[in-house]
Amino acid sequence: MDKQNLPVKKQDDASLAQEKIRGMLANPSVKSRFDDMLGKKAAGFVSSILSAVASNKELGKCDPRSVVSSAAIAASMDLPINASLGFAHIVPYKGVAQFQMGWRGYLQLAMRSGQYKTINATPVYQGQIETINPFTGDIVFAKLSPPSQTIVGYMLYFKLVNGFEKYFYMTKEECEAHGKRYSASFKKGFGQWKDNFDAMALKTVIKLGLSKYGILSLDMQRASSSESIPSPARSLIDDMSQEAEFDQASRQVDEVHADTMPDYETQSQEVAEEAPAGIRDETGADAVERAGEARAQRKGARDHQGR
Repeated sequence: MDKQNLPVKKQDDASLAQEKIRGMLANPSVKSRFDDMLGKKAAGFVSSILSAVASNKELGKCDPRSVVSSAAIAASMDLPINASLGFAHIVPYKGVAQFQMGWRGYLQLAMRSGQYKTINATPVYQGQIETINPFTGDIVFAKLSPPSQTIVGYMLYFKLVNGFEKYFYMTKEECEAHGKRYSASFKKGFGQWKDNFDAMALKTVIKLGLSKYGILSLDMQRASSSESIPSPARSLIDDMSQEAEFDQASRQVDEVHADTMPDYETQSQEVAEEAPAGIRDETGADAVERAGEARAQRKGARDHQGR
């Protein structure tokens, strides 16, 4: 009897996780933000978030806020989170969902910038490269037909509209060393580096090559920095802004939800007092966002009076 009930329990757990995230996505303020970013594509993007959670049981165990926040980063750059496309991903790590760029996402953002006439990344097989000049970076390619099936490295090539072009090459060992140094999941033997090494190696050579020699658009810079910032430190209300007022509000959201800070009651009271009376029963992000708006309005009024 217990064995028969076990699959039902697992299904209920998965459904519960999806319902929590579906409830957040149905929130008018969250829905409005996705509509603003994606327009008519918002409904399909929201469906892809639910599909990602349904297909990854570990993602379903993550904090729903981190899932939605990670998806919002991808939405802000108009990148789909379908894992099979390789543009952007939402990955679970220790109960928290994190945004992760895919290698095709970097290429997509580069092409959108209008600065690149040609850009491509590809694995390099044994025997395809004859020599590499360490001083000029010039590469002499061999003519092999067919090439070997052993991958020895990864190559980025791009040509800018102004005529500048660059080859950037990393050996397989260099990519592995990069993964071991910067990826916690690589060190523990799981995650994208283990499941899809070639994709992560291509992403590494693209990211490092463009950072060193390419022209980085604002979206490309934001994509790179977003991967190094844990999702819980972000919320929809900061909209990836660097303004101090919004950064402070984002930290307050985390503090209110964490329920571990010793001055929790004091902060909650301050938010409630600053928020309009009609919304004092709202929680978390809504109250903080409105409190931030109230502070901004009062500051603007004081500045105007000062003039």
